[in-house]
Amino acid sequence: MSADELTPSEAARWAVRAGLPLPADRHDAVAATANHIHSVVAVLRELDFGDTPPAFAYRA
Repeated sequence: MSADELTPSEAARWAVRAGLPLPADRHDAVAATANHIHSVVAVLRELDFGDTPPAFAYRA
């Protein structure tokens, strides 16, 4: 686990703070899911969409 990854205890703390207390058996799964989402978003942030026209430019 890297220093940037969410730990199960941190996931539980953030869930309680958001008003969504988690059962203890869900802490690991929630942390793993959050870390996966974070890694996907990090890759998307690296993509260059500068030359991509807006969606309304395409016909379906």
